[in-house]
Amino acid sequence: MTIKRIEPGPRMSGAVVHGNTVYLAGQVGTGDSVTEQSKVALAEVDRLLAAAGTNKSKILQTLVYLSDMSTFAEMNAVWESWVDPSNTPARATSQAALATPAHKVEFTVIAALD
Repeated sequence: MTIKRIEPGPRMSGAVVHGNTVYLAGQVGTGDSVTEQSKVALAEVDRLLAAAGTNKSKILQTLVYLSDMSTFAEMNAVWESWVDPSNTPARATSQAALATPAHKVEFTVIAALD
């Protein structure tokens, strides 16, 4: 079975396809608020899924990391307007220290190919 790396870099790939499964690296966004960062990060999820040949209706699992759980409702408002309501994935949300203090939210996605 082949492995396809999408946007490989020296530290990680943006996504990796193995078999019928796509694994995305954690996606973060820019902006001052969780709302802004979530919108940017989820747009990157859409872009990487398309590059792999799939879309958000095929997401199997999403892990969401928040730097502060008090922003859970703010992130959920963006998530709920973005996610395919007929195909919601398994999801978990945790509080974690992210790569930089500027990052407020990170999304890690596993999806099936079309």
